[in-house]
Amino acid sequence: MARTIDEAFRILRGNLEITGLQESTVSTRQQRIRSVIENDFTVLDSFLAGSYRRNTMIAPLADADIDIFVILDPRYYAGSGQQALLEAVRKSLRKTYTRTPRIRPDGHAVTITFTDFKVDVVPGFYRTGGGYFIPDATNRRWIATDPKRHIEIWSAANKRHDGALVPLLKMMKGWNKSRKLLKTFHLETITLHVLNGVTISNYPSGVRFVLDKARQWLSAPLPDPAGYSKDIGAHLCQPTEIQEVTRRLTWATARAQEAERLAARGNVSAAFEKWSLLLPDYFPAYG
Repeated sequence: MARTIDEAFRILRGNLEITGLQESTVSTRQQRIRSVIENDFTVLDSFLAGSYRRNTMIAPLADADIDIFVILDPRYYAGSGQQALLEAVRKSLRKTYTRTPRIRPDGHAVTITFTDFKVDVVPGFYRTGGGYFIPDATNRRWIATDPKRHIEIWSAANKRHDGALVPLLKMMKGWNKSRKLLKTFHLETITLHVLNGVTISNYPSGVRFVLDKARQWLSAPLPDPAGYSKDIGAHLCQPTEIQEVTRRLTWATARAQEAERLAARGNVSAAFEKWSLLLPDYFPAYG
């Protein structure tokens, strides 16, 4: 529990973090998975990616995906071999993880569903000109991406904001978690754009500002900051989906504004109630 808004947001930051023990478990397990793949394939590089590596993952770990990129020798590449490559990776993992019930290809990766969290193993190849090609088995194509470049972009942006960006990104993901309106990378990218050139003076006003301005980034294509996609918001493919996200953002902005007004008037307990509506799984109780 907390008595002030500042204290509440400090606790909120902690509630969004995965624990040190979980960090240790992730580290040990991902190293073993990489070793398993190296036993069966010629691996040119392997590394962690996704929100875990961008430091924007939020608790609970059970709801998270740990992304491992495995860059393979080009002899494993085939123009139409996306599904076959994923199946080969699945068989390699199955030899070691015999008691793990769910190991299956899933779009771009082979997903291992452990009892405590999921791991996505993404095979790929170096791409001429930079970045990597990864499989899209659903659409039978290869997709260009560069998660290492994403890490560099996010890290530089967080430095420009004196370390305040990453906690704010996690707060936005905490708001999105129970609603599942936006894919997390899409939400993170919107937040980066909204806050470009803006000073984060405090977290309550930062959350309210992003909720308010995010609506402006839904109506037009939003390019991948690393330059590998023209629209990372393409998952909102229907006008009704965009309308629903806009409606939810409008509602959330109004609640955040109410919370700020209540706190300014000294009605802190009522402000807590408004913030709890936005972050029900993470915001501490008043008291």
